[in-house]
Amino acid sequence: MLFIFAVMAFMNFIIWNGSPEIFSIGSFSLRWYGLLFALGFLISQQVMYYIFKKEGKPEKDVDTLTIYMIIATLLGARLGHVVFYQPELFVEDPLSILLPFEFSPKFKFTGLQGLASHGATIGILTALWLYARKRKPGQSFLQILDRIVIVVAITGALIRLGNFFNSEIIGKPANLPWSVAFVHNATEAFEFDNYVDKIAYLPGDSTLTNSEYQPVKVLLTFKNDAEITEVKIRNYIESRLNAMLSFNTGVTDHIYQAGDLPYRLGKEGDHYEAVLYTNVIPRHPAQLYESISCVVLFILLFVLWARDKEKLAPGRLFAVFLMVCFGLRFFYEYLKENQVAFEDSLPLNMGQILSIPLFIAGVIIFIWTFRKKEQA
Repeated sequence: MLFIFAVMAFMNFIIWNGSPEIFSIGSFSLRWYGLLFALGFLISQQVMYYIFKKEGKPEKDVDTLTIYMIIATLLGARLGHVVFYQPELFVEDPLSILLPFEFSPKFKFTGLQGLASHGATIGILTALWLYARKRKPGQSFLQILDRIVIVVAITGALIRLGNFFNSEIIGKPANLPWSVAFVHNATEAFEFDNYVDKIAYLPGDSTLTNSEYQPVKVLLTFKNDAEITEVKIRNYIESRLNAMLSFNTGVTDHIYQAGDLPYRLGKEGDHYEAVLYTNVIPRHPAQLYESISCVVLFILLFVLWARDKEKLAPGRLFAVFLMVCFGLRFFYEYLKENQVAFEDSLPLNMGQILSIPLFIAGVIIFIWTFRKKEQA
């Protein structure tokens, strides 16, 4: 699929039509999420080189630490997602848990789809405990954690940016100037039938009065093909597209039409053009909220480390990370749609349930670091 990158700023919301793919060759595609994920580890490694150099620790240990982190993050995040959100995969499709491929209906490279940050946290803690057992003095478990959380924060920022490119982990509907309507699922659906050549989105007149919806015009330029006649296009719009905007869940979460789809069809030169009058659903850009928060957290942790370095009470930066990261995560979940259906019946969603013990652990460790220093 060709890369589509279009951000259109309206007066009271933003339309995001960015493709998750940078480019594709056959069944292989390079996606923004994978690139940003890898970039997070690359930047983290360079920051850790700097930290180890400033503290007089062997820089070669960073290479070993990077391997531990990559394996732990991928395995922990993937297994965490399956255990917390899709345990049925252990029975229904165990190969999909760790293999980045799809075999049905045809072979395709998909990457690891479905990663949980809470699972990554458990994986990282386990891996760093194993790493610390083999290191020299001055690299205790808590000291390593204090340094690692600095780079985990910046990696988290890039991963959430990748979620934004994927139009996933979406927020709840919101009527705010920075609300985002994610329309790429609709764009892919429009392109699927091989009728449409170009797609654009412009402000329009709303057909609904619900405050969750905002008016939009979808401009479709059809391919110059003798077989694509006016009759076929009208039938396509009135049946296929109307049904898609009314009933296709992946589309109606973002673009929704109640009743018949109003449209205008005309011919420009040798091809047809249509304007669909429908509605988008702007949402909280929850991925960007978390991404920006992670950048701020990275700066805070780095400044605290730069000020005190090895004078820091072991575990304090780790405690700050847990409190800020998972405290904010708990509240951000109120602005996000649940990821799986079973969460709808819970008083708190899974992200909140898993954040509570980590936040409490951060508070306990934070208090302990001060008492430990007083005792020393």
